[in-house]
Amino acid sequence: MLLELNIKDFAIIDSLHLRLNRQFNVFTGETGAGKSIIIDAVNALLGGKIGAEFVRAGCDRATVEGIFSIDALPPVVIEGIEVLAPVGADTPANLLEAIEEAESRRKQRTADTESADAQVALASLLHEFDIDPEDGQLILSRDIFRSGRTVARINGRALSQHVLQQVASWLVDIHGQSEHMTLLRPEQHINFLDRYAELLPLRDQLSSKVAEWRNARKTLQSLQQNERDQERRAEFLRFEIEEIDKAELRVGEIEELEEERKVLSNAERLRELCSLIYEALQGSDLGDSGYSPALDLLRGAQRDLSELSRLDSSMDELNESLAEAIYQLEDVATSVSSYQSDIEDNPSRLIEIEERLDLIAKLKRKYGASIEEILQRASDDRAELDTIVNRDEMIQKLQQQDSVFRKAIGEIADTLSRRRREAATHLATAMEEQLNDLNMRRARFQVEILQVPDENGIPSTVNGEPLQHYACDNTGIDHVQFLIAPNPGEPFKPLTKIASGGETSRLMLALKTILAGADATPTLIFDEIDSGISGRSGQVVGEKLWQLTLNHQVICITHLPQIAAFADTHYNVNKQIIDNRTMTIVNELRPEQRMREISHIMGGNVTEFSLKSAEEMLARSDLWKENWKRNLRQSRHNHNPANHYNQPIV
Repeated sequence: MLLELNIKDFAIIDSLHLRLNRQFNVFTGETGAGKSIIIDAVNALLGGKIGAEFVRAGCDRATVEGIFSIDALPPVVIEGIEVLAPVGADTPANLLEAIEEAESRRKQRTADTESADAQVALASLLHEFDIDPEDGQLILSRDIFRSGRTVARINGRALSQHVLQQVASWLVDIHGQSEHMTLLRPEQHINFLDRYAELLPLRDQLSSKVAEWRNARKTLQSLQQNERDQERRAEFLRFEIEEIDKAELRVGEIEELEEERKVLSNAERLRELCSLIYEALQGSDLGDSGYSPALDLLRGAQRDLSELSRLDSSMDELNESLAEAIYQLEDVATSVSSYQSDIEDNPSRLIEIEERLDLIAKLKRKYGASIEEILQRASDDRAELDTIVNRDEMIQKLQQQDSVFRKAIGEIADTLSRRRREAATHLATAMEEQLNDLNMRRARFQVEILQVPDENGIPSTVNGEPLQHYACDNTGIDHVQFLIAPNPGEPFKPLTKIASGGETSRLMLALKTILAGADATPTLIFDEIDSGISGRSGQVVGEKLWQLTLNHQVICITHLPQIAAFADTHYNVNKQIIDNRTMTIVNELRPEQRMREISHIMGGNVTEFSLKSAEEMLARSDLWKENWKRNLRQSRHNHNPANHYNQPIV
């Protein structure tokens, strides 16, 4: 939901800050006041094309920022690729485990950014681009510079325009600007139909099976590669394994060798230091060195301290401490002398160490940055070699699995396809009823469901036809597209081919009404929806727009009082000249201001009669909303669970 919209130095908008209502927000105002500029700003925020001409005169840049609240998102699942369980009990367990271990190291992200579940898709996108919602909010912004350059940000982090478009597409639909209409993207139609028919759980089962099937086929195709290539690969793997095994590497070996090399390289200096330490403690073995050793001095001090403690017992503890220190220093002197006697020059051992370290460095350059990585490389090579050596047996097992999986997927795909065709009939009927309410009485609607034959695909019987094989993806074997024939005598055409403007917006409103529970886009913006309609049709459009707030936040720009009367929050957009500069001002209207605005929309001049008419229109709208909410509660209470289709809002 769009919580706040901030626009600065954009066209004739100096600075605008809007706090939007959770339900139905309506913008009214004179033609040219700047209502469309607000839509242009939102279009820029969603990643649409925008040029330097929108930067306010005298300014260096324009800025648009939107703060969106999002529901708690599901975690993004990261899974390793798994090889399927063996068909026969005689399959070598260690071989399957080896393949599974090798394959599982190649992690892949399984959350699908084209998922029918909008929460999963948005969570996947945010995870892919490392975007973390802050306190359940996303802050989207776009800077447009005088040079024509633009900068897009999400939560303060600069990202490409494409990323902004992808994320924004799950947050807002603008109806009146086709580039943001999810319903005009054919690849989304199957998602709408499956939500409408409540088929997502069954589709998830199929998607899981298809992923496993693709996994098995990938392994099978790898094993069926050219035999000569496989032999060359096996020989190469044997060479790597032999080279690593021959080295007999040990974890921690490098540190041990480097420590030993340091000692052998400094043998003379070590002996010199030992001599100096021993002489300082015990004295020289060669006679008088011209100074008294530390231990001789300490022994003299200890004799004096012993006599002192005999005279004053309070010094006993100090006397014992000094005696202990002398014993410890004597041990140090003895240990240093013993260490010195063990030091020896060993040039041959030093050469061995250098050669060993050179060998390890060579292996690190080829196979990994550490001994652990080198050993892991050998383990991975063995697993791959096992698959090649035993590939004939594995090919046979995987071919059996392929048949089993294709049959299982075909059964689920058949069920999905059948239920989609049933739902498509209900959806088309409901859609034509909605279009009739919206003064498109002769428009016809159709859901086209097609399959693509593929001899390597899934076996299926469609509509009672003989068994054939069809291409299959995570959604099944069906390709779904919504078609419309707006006028009598015209053929059905894809939604992308129909007229733009008010007719398109009304068609979108009808679809949104039918699919209110299935369409997951939280914020819907309608522009030009009142084009070519008036009177009773305007009342119906207002009713349907307000009904959408059961599942969506709705923002609408309108010239019709019948629509404006349904607003939960009503904004007036007007143009003013301040200090010889034209700027757009937006005000949230209080109840009494609302009445005058609707009176003005109804007849231009505000009169006592028009004010009375506006008051009655607002009262009728409020009464209709109360009745509708009461009927909805009653409808939910009497809901028949046997009807598994999403019901249109009535």
